[in-house]
Amino acid sequence: MKSLMTPEAFTDGLKEALGDRLTMVALFGSAAVGDTAERYSDVNIMVVCTQLGIEELDAIARLSRDWNKLGNPPPLMFALERLMNSSHVFPIELLDIKENHRVLHGRDVLRDLPISQANLRFQLEHELKGKLIQLREGYMLAVEDGETLVNLMLRSLSNFQIMLKAALRFYSVSVPAKKREAVSELSRHVMYDLSVFEELQGIKDGTALPPFSREAAKDLFERYLEAIERSADLIAALSRRD
Repeated sequence: MKSLMTPEAFTDGLKEALGDRLTMVALFGSAAVGDTAERYSDVNIMVVCTQLGIEELDAIARLSRDWNKLGNPPPLMFALERLMNSSHVFPIELLDIKENHRVLHGRDVLRDLPISQANLRFQLEHELKGKLIQLREGYMLAVEDGETLVNLMLRSLSNFQIMLKAALRFYSVSVPAKKREAVSELSRHVMYDLSVFEELQGIKDGTALPPFSREAAKDLFERYLEAIERSADLIAALSRRD
């Protein structure tokens, strides 16, 4: 069972603990756009403060532990000034949060956050290639069992969907909020097959059956790996044009 503490109740705790040091609390990610799958989805909260030292961390440590024990990741914490200077380091994450969030408290400081296309390309290529290495490593550990192999793909699916959603930004100014729809839209712009993402999403949602055999799971993984490799090559080619 997911959290018994709502994001609103968590926000109330933050307000009590931090007072006027609390600039913004925002819900982001799947929960903010109705893009959740109960077994795999987290409730993500961003917290922005005027200052963020030991005193502030201590003030919300117990609340954050209680939030985490209920199955949620710890809040994403930023001091306001550092957030405004971080968009060149985390453009994928911050652009997605900027476009898909719901403010629970305070002013929307994400609205004016600058994001560079060049920085987005650089991080996207880095992340895709790094996650590919991890995916291949995971395959070698999981290949003897079909169910384990499918779970490897499902655990990694959201991260790769986020990256493909970021890749769509180089082809379209209108990017769907939901990752599944963004990947489907990207498939209209590229010359390789992304249908494996839709198949895996169906398995994740429980609307499609997983592969019944180890060999079928391996075939699915081979298509998944190829789609991600082709996407990494695509972004690398875009980067070389700069």
